[in-house]
Amino acid sequence: MKNLGSYLLFLFSLVRRPESPRILFNRTMEEAVLIGINSVFIVAVVSTFIGAVTCVQISYNLNNAFIPRSTIGFMVREMTILEMAPTITSIVLAGKVGSNIAGGLGTMRITEQVDALEVMGINSASYLVLPKMLASILVFPMLVIIAMFLSILGGYVAGTLTGALSGQEYITGLRSSFIGFNITFALIKSVVFAFIISSISSYKGYFTTGGALEVGESSTNAVTNSVIALLIADYVCAQVLL
Repeated sequence: MKNLGSYLLFLFSLVRRPESPRILFNRTMEEAVLIGINSVFIVAVVSTFIGAVTCVQISYNLNNAFIPRSTIGFMVREMTILEMAPTITSIVLAGKVGSNIAGGLGTMRITEQVDALEVMGINSASYLVLPKMLASILVFPMLVIIAMFLSILGGYVAGTLTGALSGQEYITGLRSSFIGFNITFALIKSVVFAFIISSISSYKGYFTTGGALEVGESSTNAVTNSVIALLIADYVCAQVLL
């Protein structure tokens, strides 16, 4: 409970004395490039192969002659939109972005750069952390959309190359019984996950004490705690929204 209270006070400090809108906007755009653009490659690779593997494994288990092969496309679409794209992508980003945030803030803390900002009268939490959180909330849904597209495309390529089903059957499955709210649900989850990952990682990094060894520990704890909180939030979102 002590850590929870400290975490909530930390979140409150972000908006207690914020920076000017112009500075906040510029810092957010810088962080959005670092968080978003630099993560596109890993998200693309992971999502493409997840879609391909999902398609192949569903095809392997779907050996009933009475079930149309187009069901494979339907199942790949549903698994991708509801779970694979938002959750797996966020777990990957928790490892990449979360550790980077915690390590960067931890290094600034132990080298007294954070203290220097406070001495100059700058709210260091607002200046350093708030742009990272806003940038994460901005770019995570974009990365999830990319992951959705590439995962479904990976399933299409894998399905047609292995002969599991034809391209027309896959597309028929994709169009079958589509529920538009599933896209909204995935994007809501991505925003929630972005807030969890960026805030927990920032909290762990911002309050790092000690030396280089503790920075590594903060990064590890940030990723571990973020993933656990992310999975709990995943269940809560599914229970509340679906």
